[in-house]
Amino acid sequence: MTQKQNESLVIDMEVQNKNDGKRGAFFIEDAGKEVAFMHYVFSGENRFIIDHTVVDEAYEGKGLGRQLVKAGVTYAREHEMKILPYCPFAKKIFEMTPEYADVLF
Repeated sequence: MTQKQNESLVIDMEVQNKNDGKRGAFFIEDAGKEVAFMHYVFSGENRFIIDHTVVDEAYEGKGLGRQLVKAGVTYAREHEMKILPYCPFAKKIFEMTPEYADVLF
C-alpha cells in the first residue's frame, strides 16, 4: 500500500485519558471496546514516561497511535509537564515530529 493510500485510511477518534496520580493511559474506544491505548507513569510532579502503546490489529495503519501521542503532548503542554517517550513507537513519533520537542525531557 502506498503512503497516499494509507493516509486515506486515517480516522479521527476521541482520545480519552484516565490516571490515578501514579500511572495512567490515553485510550480510544470504538463501540464500547478499547481499540488503542498508550500507558504512562508519572515521574515526579511535572514529568511522565510513555512506556507502552498498543493498537488493535483491526485498527492498525489508521493513525490511532499518532493520535494517542498527540493527546499526550497536549496534556503535557496543558499541565506544564515533560515527557520521556520510552516506548519505541512513541519515541519514533517524537523523532519524526520536531514540534513536540518542547515537551521532551
